[in-house]
Amino acid sequence: MSAGRLAIEPVAAARLLLGATLRCRGVAATIVEVEAYGGVPDGPWPDPAAHSYRGPTPRNAVMFGPPGRLYTYRSYGMHVCANVVCGPDGTAAAVLLRAAVVDAGESLVRVRRGDAVPRAALARGPGNLCAALGIAMADNGIDLLDPSGPVRLELGGKLPDQSGPRVGVSRAADRPWRLWVPARPEVSAYRRSPRAPAPGASD
Repeated sequence: MSAGRLAIEPVAAARLLLGATLRCRGVAATIVEVEAYGGVPDGPWPDPAAHSYRGPTPRNAVMFGPPGRLYTYRSYGMHVCANVVCGPDGTAAAVLLRAAVVDAGESLVRVRRGDAVPRAALARGPGNLCAALGIAMADNGIDLLDPSGPVRLELGGKLPDQSGPRVGVSRAADRPWRLWVPARPEVSAYRRSPRAPAPGASD
């Protein structure tokens, strides 16, 4: 797959990633929920909820391209989260991978996530998705389109999708930039941030 397919605006990239296969350290999973994020105030997709909003730093530099790279960060200092960088090289944008269906390697996932976790919840939620697939902070910046890489992305066929507000963000909280495959039990529940304005009061 050419990185050029991901050199597009973040919501279009999010839609493209639904149904894609993610392969990592013995596990394959189909992506069924994603969230789009933009970039800086003077860019094409200003997004105050994005890590890149205040400009490039050593930590978020991967978000500025090239497309097809993996951007990792820790949520609440604990859970690793994985994003696929999109947009033209030099323009910040990324898509957070929120949930996936485990297609192969469930025994490895059980070692990582535990035997008591319901199958539908094995890779539900960004932190659980990374734990299930063994994605680590050290994977930040790798080329997801390199067939010999430790984390690989393969785009699939277009799937039907629904969209709604992003989960847990306090700024730009009403943007319908979360997309998911309908009727999949692996998709996470919507939780609005308690710090967000009342619905309809935030873009």
